[in-house]
Formats: sequence, C-alpha cells, structure tokens
Amino acid sequence: MRGERQTFDGWIAAVGTGSGTRVVVGHWLRSPFGPFSDVMLEGADGHRMLLAPTDRIADYIAGLYHFDEVRIVPVTVHTPDSAWDVTAGPLALRFAVAPRGVLGLALRAVPPTLARSPAWATLAAVPARLLPGVRTRGSSRPGCRQWYAARDLRPIALATASLDGADLGPLAPVTPPLRFGFGSAPAAPALVRVVSTVERSGAGAPGPGPP
Repeated sequence: MRGERQTFDGWIAAVGTGSGTRVVVGHWLRSPFGPFSDVMLEGADGHRMLLAPTDRIADYIAGLYHFDEVRIVPVTVHTPDSAWDVTAGPLALRFAVAPRGVLGLALRAVPPTLARSPAWATLAAVPARLLPGVRTRGSSRPGCRQWYAARDLRPIALATASLDGADLGPLAPVTPPLRFGFGSAPAAPALVRVVSTVERSGAGAPGPGPP
C-alpha cells in the first residue's frame, strides 16, 4: 500500500576538503517546509554533524539520517552567478561551479513529472551504481523509503571552507563515502539539481537531505 509522499525540489552540493571533512549542502527551493537550507558534515574521524535552521527541520532530517551531533543554527545560502556562499553556524563555505558537461545537459532534459517517478529512480539506479557509494533509491530508517532524480549537474571547480574558524584545506574528492544514509555523494565534488521524494508508511519522521 502506498504511503504518504513528500517531495523536495532543490540543489545538493557535496565537497571534500584537504582536512578530510566532507560537506553536503541541501538548498531546497520547494518543500513541505517552504524554502530552506541545511548542512551535513562528516569529519575525518567519522563524526557526523547536522546544521539545521529550526528544531522542526532538524527533527525531520534526523528522523531519517544518522548523526552524532545536531545543532540548530542560522543557515544562509547566497548564489550569485556561479559562486555560492554558505554560512551555517560554525561553518563558512564558498565554492565556484564550472560549466555543465554532457551529462548535465542531458539531465536538464528530464521532465519534472518523470523525475518524481519511482520507475525513473529504478532505471537510473543501474548507471548510478557505477559510481561507488551512489544510490538513487533506498531507506535508512524503518517505514520510510526515498528516491532521487538528478535534473542538472555542474562540477565544483574550487572551494574554501572553515569550521569554527579553522581552515579545512583545499577542495578534495568526497572520500571516503559519506555515512549519513543509504548512499553517498559522487566522489567528484559537484552541485546537483535534484527532486527528492520521501514515502513514509509509519509514524516516523523522515528528512529531505542527500542520499
């Protein structure tokens, strides 16, 4: 029996840093909460942190993904031209995106209605598995499943980041794979336009973050 479905439409940016900290930014243009942004970090020591703008959003995301620490902080994202500025409590991140390639151009042709379909996520799961850790559908908590459809892809060309005032080092691959949920981001730092659909069958509280 089909459960309750909720859709999140926006961008996910994933970067690695020379310090070993990996950062994932969710910038949601449309969601059941309205527009919002959140940040997930995993340190070189494996410590996983969620930075969310409200208690309600933090509870929602933490109801699906796995974190060792959750902080409620202001999260702001500015996207002038091809540069993004992200501030989330102790984190300051700035990155620049490169022009989209062939894959990005192909993804932009996917109709929004198709992107929300579980069948499309199933089809996309086959090539996605060629990328270590990447999954387009799955579940991290009982009573909930998710599927993702990418609608655009732009490489991240450079980035600077600091946490609690300490420089995190230069842009690096997103490795080892992230351990927030059922899958990770691609190893190559990228900004991806996604439609994320969450289906719940129970009374749990799932969230809209990255796979």
